[in-house]
Formats: sequence, structure tokens, C-alpha cells
Amino acid sequence: MVGHALDLFEQQGFEGTTVAQIATRAQVSEMTFFRYFASKEMVVLDDSYDPLIAEAVAGQPDTLPPLHRVTRGLHAALADMDDLEDETTRRRIRIVARTPALRAGMTRTTGATETAIADRLIAEGVPTLPARVAAAVALAALTCALLEWATAAPPTSLTDAISVALDTLEGARHD
Repeated sequence: MVGHALDLFEQQGFEGTTVAQIATRAQVSEMTFFRYFASKEMVVLDDSYDPLIAEAVAGQPDTLPPLHRVTRGLHAALADMDDLEDETTRRRIRIVARTPALRAGMTRTTGATETAIADRLIAEGVPTLPARVAAAVALAALTCALLEWATAAPPTSLTDAISVALDTLEGARHD
């Protein structure tokens, strides 16, 4: 269903595509569509990586400053995600990049990840403000990297884009 939905979003725009059209193209009923996705937005925004990211951040040494824990945790989590750099992910992010409603949805889902990361850091003794700032800036950098990767011409490597974004944060402290 995801492939059919992405085809339609690319052909006629996200806003111009209905759930009925997606279901018809995928040869399923609308009821079946809704068994898999709460809305057509979730076809693009569904993200199973967030818990993995929070766990990877929590697994970093607590002797590191909060920002380094988050950036190292992101690097570790992303290294374990085999399917992250596939064409379906690129298409999903590209559609998000050009659809304001989906950009807002991405901000909401990123906010949930940010909260999960900050809460883990706080639970481990990091003061609230540094924990929240570290989570927010690292996820902002990750979002920039994802959008750049999905829309860059010629295509870049997602791993490289994320490394540049996170290394920029690490280097900012020393500039």
C-alpha cells in the first residue's frame, strides 16, 4: 500500500490524493487501509525508529555531556537501521519536504522523539534544560539532514548528510 500511496502523492500531490484512491490502487478496501494506517498522513509519517533512538541515547556513557550523548546515540541508532537509506524512505521524506501539512506533522513526530530523548536523559540525572536543549538541537540537525538527503540533486548519502549535520553540532561547541 505504501508504494501505491507514494506513487499517487508524487503524481497528484498529497493534498490531491484521497484514501479511496490509495485503496483502489492497492486493490484493498478503505477499511483495510485504516487497519494499517490511522490516516493518509501516517503512510508518510509513520516512524518506528523513535524508540530505537531513545534507547541508543540512553546507552551512551553518562560521563559525556548531554549533547554528545545525544549525537553519539543518534549515530549508534542510525548505524543499526538497515533500511533507512532506501528509496521508499527517500520518497517519503521528499513528499514531506514539499507538503506543508506533512512538514507540520513531521515537527509533531519529531517533538515526541525529542521528549522521549530528553526524558531519558533527565531520568538519568541530566538537568532539565540541558537535556531538552541537547535533544532539540540534535533532532533539528537530524531533520535538516533528512530533508537535504531527500531533496538534494545529485543525491547524497543519508549517512554522510547525518554525519555532517551532527558533526556540525559537535564542532559548534569548539568554534
